[in-house]
Amino acid sequence: MRYLACIGVVLSLACVSAAEAPSNYQVYGGVRVDSDPVLLRKYDHALRRCQPEALGYRGSPDTTSLLYNAALRGCLYRYSFTDRGAYAYPATRIFDHFFDR
Repeated sequence: MRYLACIGVVLSLACVSAAEAPSNYQVYGGVRVDSDPVLLRKYDHALRRCQPEALGYRGSPDTTSLLYNAALRGCLYRYSFTDRGAYAYPATRIFDHFFDR
C-alpha cells in the first residue's frame, strides 16, 4: 500500500508544468491574467509573495524542481489565481484534453 502511495505522489509531481507564466493563469471568474493590466499587477504582487514560500519551507530551493512549482501553484491558488484547465498539466497533451470534458 505504501508503495502505491509513493508511486501516486511521484506521478502527480511529474505532471506539474511551469508555474510562473501569467498566460497560464486565470482568476476564478475565468478571465485570463494577461488580458488585463490590473490583474497582471495583482498577479505580480501575489507572485512576489509566493516565491519566498515556494523557495522555503513548502517547496524547494531549486526553482526548476517539481516541488517548487507545486508549492508556487498552491500559493497562487490561495490568492485566487488558478491554472487554465487544458494548459495546467502536460498529461492533457497525452490524453487529448480528456480531462477537460
